[in-house]
Amino acid sequence: MTDDRHQKTAATLIEALPYMRQFAGSTFVIKYGGHAMGSAELARDFARDVVLLKQVGINPVVVHGGGPQIKAMLDRLKIQSEFVQGLRVTDAATVEIVEMVLAGNINKRIVTAIQEAGGQAVGLSGKDGRLIEATKLTRTIRDADSHIEEVLDLGFVGEPQEINTGVLEALRESEIIPVIAPIGVGKDGQTYNINADTSAGALAAALKAQKLIMLTDVEGVLDGDGRLMPNFTATRAKELMTSGIITGGMIPKLETCLSALQSGVEAAHILDGRRPHVVLLEIFTEAGVGTKISQR
Repeated sequence: MTDDRHQKTAATLIEALPYMRQFAGSTFVIKYGGHAMGSAELARDFARDVVLLKQVGINPVVVHGGGPQIKAMLDRLKIQSEFVQGLRVTDAATVEIVEMVLAGNINKRIVTAIQEAGGQAVGLSGKDGRLIEATKLTRTIRDADSHIEEVLDLGFVGEPQEINTGVLEALRESEIIPVIAPIGVGKDGQTYNINADTSAGALAAALKAQKLIMLTDVEGVLDGDGRLMPNFTATRAKELMTSGIITGGMIPKLETCLSALQSGVEAAHILDGRRPHVVLLEIFTEAGVGTKISQR
């Protein structure tokens, strides 16, 4: 079954070869995470696909997550952590583990996979060259009965404040593919754990990327009946969230996409990372896959 899927995908991509250079010179920021990172086969496919993008003149910038791997290491070291509104509360001990796992093992594994696929890659974190300067992130919750608001302390969880693109601009003209761990640095040198989706969106905005591509564990954005919505505008996205058609974990992903679009990114894509060669299928086939959100 797997061989059949790969053969069909290869045939589709061969048909697309004449169109592959239409994005030459473009920058694509790709958030890589979820099941696509957990499967050895999908990880190899992803590495090959990123190398192909570089070979046809596209400038891919990979931003990766690593939640399951962080949890596994924290469990192994018997360090407890909790989540608040989907964000890991990160104390001093936890942030050291987060940095070690993201900027170490995971980052270098992706770099190695790209190089084994015939490309050149370099692993970075947001601390390198002060690529992602961050500030402490807080969340406010309101008690349903008393309506009293409480500010939650998430520890060393940050949000991008400034993106210094110098390192990435220098790499752009080279054959090197940057692979970025979503670790930020404060003005005082403090390390911050940053959500990978948020980091990818901020980098796409700062680089004026043509595309922000987010790999998820769902087919794309689904309507109230569970059907895929292949494309819609930023205005429609806001309506879908306001009306309650889109809920749960898809809301912050869409908010990230909308923020990137507002900053000049041409299109954002939410794709199923469980599907082999999904990035190439979206970019280089007429029908595309997943969900595309455009400015208008």
